[in-house]
Amino acid sequence: MVRKILEFVEKEEVKLVRLQITDINGTLKNVELPVKRLGEALTKGVMFDGSSIDGFVRIEESDMILYPDTETASLLPWKSESEKTIRLICDVMLPDGTPFEGDPRYRLRKIVEKAKKMGFEAFAGPEPEFFLIRKKSGDPKEIELLDKGGYFDMLPVDKGEEVRKSIVIALEKMGFEVETAHHEVAHSQHEVDFRYTDILRTADNIQTFKWVVKTVSVLNGLHATFMPKPFMGINGSGMHIHLSLFSKGENAFYDPHKPYELSETAIFFIGGVLKYAAEITAVTNPTINSYKRLVPGYEAPVNISWALGNRSALIRVPSVRGEATRIEIRNPDPTCNPYLALAVILAAGLKGIEENILPPKPIDRNIFELDSGEKLKRKIEHLPADLKEATAKCEKSELVRDTLGEHIFEKFIETKRLEWTRFMRSVTDWELAEYIDLF
Repeated sequence: MVRKILEFVEKEEVKLVRLQITDINGTLKNVELPVKRLGEALTKGVMFDGSSIDGFVRIEESDMILYPDTETASLLPWKSESEKTIRLICDVMLPDGTPFEGDPRYRLRKIVEKAKKMGFEAFAGPEPEFFLIRKKSGDPKEIELLDKGGYFDMLPVDKGEEVRKSIVIALEKMGFEVETAHHEVAHSQHEVDFRYTDILRTADNIQTFKWVVKTVSVLNGLHATFMPKPFMGINGSGMHIHLSLFSKGENAFYDPHKPYELSETAIFFIGGVLKYAAEITAVTNPTINSYKRLVPGYEAPVNISWALGNRSALIRVPSVRGEATRIEIRNPDPTCNPYLALAVILAAGLKGIEENILPPKPIDRNIFELDSGEKLKRKIEHLPADLKEATAKCEKSELVRDTLGEHIFEKFIETKRLEWTRFMRSVTDWELAEYIDLF
């Protein structure tokens, strides 16, 4: 594979190499090299200062090495012929060649290995939503929505639609199999869905996707935001995750002879995700703003439940069966670190299989219309209401601690506490409008 990449860059006359990693907050980081250093990078790695990456190591432990994953190589479609650039996502190693425990990609690899030992291969497909807006100034409040469209609307061709089209073209040039691209429910909101693949590659693809969306938007004079709830009164942006397990080449969630045509593996997996849902929410929904989306009335789930087709549940089982049998987990949002979020979701489901965790019966009614007594009767609990509650539940979770590892877990909890403290010390526009004249 190394030889193929070197032959490719020579044929394409590539000038630069961009090596990428992700910090614990889900932020993509990169270093650029001249193409003449690519061979050395592929065989020996590239040393970097890990203390400069959020959540990695202390300054006295800073030397770390990037090892490019050759399967992630792709040309950047927005670069000119004179500055052709190839991108590679990297694994992070210590100087002695052992994996760095604090690398989010490694944490997902660990749980993928566990699934493999249990006889499963995990596949996932995301549905990331985002807003395309126009910034009027440097003030984050001075922004402009581009349209008043709704779900699947075909609007007069505008800047937003043109940029979405450019995003799809750029993704396909980078090797994505885009399945659909459309306007979402809210004004100026869009969704691009790409084909499911193995769960590690899906996490890589989510990071690449967000980077492409933001880059193409800037190049076209717009701003893309994956903020879960940037505007009051309209739907926020989620990132539903479709997930399935395969065993010996067949879908392990499908059994035509069982109720709902779902195997025991699927039922136990659902049971595990539901049991640990509240504990993993800080990872799948990691910002203050995440919980402005997780409120009743805007299609986002707030109740820990599952259903067959019912979109008011946390986990929905789409109607397709056979090889396409899967579950849809509806609470994650695109601010999450996809490596960590997919790791804890998969870990929870595997724990369900290990412990034969049975979920309650699926819900066949709109959960938002059930009163508290009916929810209690059906054993329906709530997701955490804010980041403080989510962090507190996460901190007590052995599953999350084991999945993320001590290094990331401790740093993650510390980061979320600080984020909540900064929020509580801030004075919002709502408070000023509500109280400045009243008191």
